[in-house]
Amino acid sequence: MRILSLRLIVALVLGVTLASFASSWYQVQAEKDALRLDLQRKAETFTESLAGISEYHLQSGDRAGLSKIIERFGDRDHVAGIGVYDTSFFPLIQTPGLRSLIDSAPAAFSTALRENSPQSENVRLHLTRLYLFVVPLHAVNGSVAGGLIVAYDTGYIRTIIFHVWSRAFVHIAGQVLIIVAITLLIVRWSLAGPIAKTAQWIKVLRSGRRSGQPPLKDLDFLQPLAEEVLPLAESARRAHAAAEMEARLRNSRESIWTPDRLADHVRTKLQGNGLFVISNREPYVHNRQNGSISVTVPASGLVTAIDPVLCACNGTWIAQGSGNADRETVDAHDRLQVPPDDHKYTLRRVWITEEEENGFYYGFANEGLWPLCHMAHVRPIFRVSDWEYYQKINARFADALAEEVSAESSPVVLIQDYHFALLPRMIKERVPHARVAIFWHIPWPNPDAFSICPWQQDLLDGLLGADLIGFHIQAHCNNFMSTIDRVLEARVDWDHFSVKRKGHWSAVRPFPISVDLVQGEFERNGDSATEEREKLFAELGFDGSFLGVGVDRLDYTKGIIERFLAVESFLERHPRYQGKFSFVQIGAPSRSHIPQYAEFQNAVEREAHRINARFGRGKQTPIVLLNRHHNREEVQRYYRAAHLCMVTSLHDGMNLVSKEFVAARQDEHGVLILSRFTGAARDLQDALLVNPYNIEGTADAIARSLEMNATEAQDRMRRMRKATAERNIYWWAASLIGDLCDMRLDRS
Repeated sequence: MRILSLRLIVALVLGVTLASFASSWYQVQAEKDALRLDLQRKAETFTESLAGISEYHLQSGDRAGLSKIIERFGDRDHVAGIGVYDTSFFPLIQTPGLRSLIDSAPAAFSTALRENSPQSENVRLHLTRLYLFVVPLHAVNGSVAGGLIVAYDTGYIRTIIFHVWSRAFVHIAGQVLIIVAITLLIVRWSLAGPIAKTAQWIKVLRSGRRSGQPPLKDLDFLQPLAEEVLPLAESARRAHAAAEMEARLRNSRESIWTPDRLADHVRTKLQGNGLFVISNREPYVHNRQNGSISVTVPASGLVTAIDPVLCACNGTWIAQGSGNADRETVDAHDRLQVPPDDHKYTLRRVWITEEEENGFYYGFANEGLWPLCHMAHVRPIFRVSDWEYYQKINARFADALAEEVSAESSPVVLIQDYHFALLPRMIKERVPHARVAIFWHIPWPNPDAFSICPWQQDLLDGLLGADLIGFHIQAHCNNFMSTIDRVLEARVDWDHFSVKRKGHWSAVRPFPISVDLVQGEFERNGDSATEEREKLFAELGFDGSFLGVGVDRLDYTKGIIERFLAVESFLERHPRYQGKFSFVQIGAPSRSHIPQYAEFQNAVEREAHRINARFGRGKQTPIVLLNRHHNREEVQRYYRAAHLCMVTSLHDGMNLVSKEFVAARQDEHGVLILSRFTGAARDLQDALLVNPYNIEGTADAIARSLEMNATEAQDRMRRMRKATAERNIYWWAASLIGDLCDMRLDRS
């Protein structure tokens, strides 16, 4: 920094000095020219006036009178001497000063007499700089009889110019001192400060610790550098964390999947082929707010798992464009490169009108298939118009995929969820050489329940276009195979869990999805669970000793009302917790313009209000309903602070809230109360498993959680964290894509 400061100061001093010198030189030259011009005008006026007088006296023969006049004017300002000469330069009248300076006719004198016009000349005589002004004198007959010379000493001009230069140098020196002082201040406050803060921030990042970016005012002009360093540091931090985790687990002969390991695994499996992911939700959403475009990443386990894979293999993600600025950010082919700050793969957006979305997404997918598969005692609604939109949008995505894979010899396609049941068959018809897998993120019901759907054969035939069909758990695979066996004409191979239809084999496998425990493993929070809990209670504005939490969309399949009833039963049967126990339900609004969802949300609010009216004590509220979207950091605080987390889904494919809670508990405390009707119940067997329809049984689980021995609670959490780490979201993606790439497509 000192060398930089010295270089900057020297450069500024030289620059300012040269610029000031050039400016001063210009000013001095202008001043010199002005003085000379002024002298010339004065000399011309004076000499011509004196010439008229001199001619009069010479013509009248009055030399004595002329001599007196010349002597009188010979000592005026800057006049060195005056002389009157005949044509041979013989002095008729001459002041003493001029006599000592001029001893021969100057060039201006000869020229003036020859051309009969006034002449001027700058000369240097006897070390004296003179300005000579010569006017010809005439006889009575008008002929040139001689000349008048007035000599001015121009030394005063040099004196004035010297003083001007002196002032200029003082001015330059003052400027240099001021510039140096200002430069030092700028270097100290605006350069050294931001550089020091940025260097310290980078040092923290380099050490592997997570650190938020300093405020913009602190970074100043280094903000662009910081924006480039942050993703690089985050990548390095993740790699460092993954390496530490790998090393630790390798010592115990175990292994864990990380983003880097997943990316390398998929690159190997793909063998240069392209990977194409299709989902309804896009990984990056662009919205225009306050005149500028911002990009957000949806909180999704799918994005967490698939994004690093596509980054590693330069793949393509095809999804619905949902942001209000999405159209502004794509090219003429509806594509853009993502991630925004480090382009690694292509996002292809498909456009759906509001009418089409109401029929395809809200209608058939969420009023038909969702309640059908979840068996949550909500009657599925199937409309012909919704079915037509569902077919139309699936075909649109198939066409988009066909465009993207046109140059691929053996593309690998991964389709996500129940929105695209028809898509596998459509893709196989358009791109027969593609490897196609679909993962069904929700449960698959038994054959009797699925038979409610009027288009069950079409849906099943569409799914069997895939080479690999994935579900969360084996029970869902069993239900799917049983449904195929009952509904379609197909060969069902129960030994290998495969189905052959129209000469094509489809494998059916369980791939239990999970969360990213690796990322959270090195994000240590400075506050203990007790300190975090006290802060949350203070922010919520009430007193409390015990905290429970639930995190769900406000969906009728999540068992939220049953959960509230269990809290009410717990407080009834354990009155000592009244006024001490608070349950916070984070409930993000979901699909609220669908009548069943709007009615359910109102019912949830009514039930919370009723229980609070019954058991509220002063500032303590037994149920706190936070009916808005919360980001990951906000939810993590509640996970870390809660004594217990309740997941009471009436039916769920997996439910990642349970695994998110486990991943967040780095302190290995906290108890998970988990519905046995979730896929997670198979992986997290150390949770307190409950039947959410059994209100009293769930209430007993709450009491047991709060009174559980600390050692038992820690042992349970430690085992759940181990299971979640070993089969995390990256393991899920590696298993699904790896099995698809390893399959034989020529099986007869």
